[in-house]
Amino acid sequence: MIRHVVMWKLRGDSPAERDAARRLVKTSVEAMRGEIPGMLSIELGLDTSGVEYACDAVLVADFASQSALEGYATHPAHLRMKAALGDIRVARYQVDYAIEDSRHVHQ
Repeated sequence: MIRHVVMWKLRGDSPAERDAARRLVKTSVEAMRGEIPGMLSIELGLDTSGVEYACDAVLVADFASQSALEGYATHPAHLRMKAALGDIRVARYQVDYAIEDSRHVHQ
């Protein structure tokens, strides 16, 4: 299984503009749920800390395999989401990593 984590810092000069950008990200990401072959789960979280260095939104998605993740990159639902977001993202960070067996994760 591959976990795909993306964090965004969003454009907005006022709190209202940033909130509108966050809502757009949330609805755009949630529209992909159930649309991507091999996507096992998808979650979008919005920052509640309000600290300056925090990202505004984080996407966490699990894929059955590396090839499923690669298929996601060009899937029409993903391309629609990217187009809907346009240039509201001012920074983007990504980490993809393999999860061998979640029963062996130590906390």
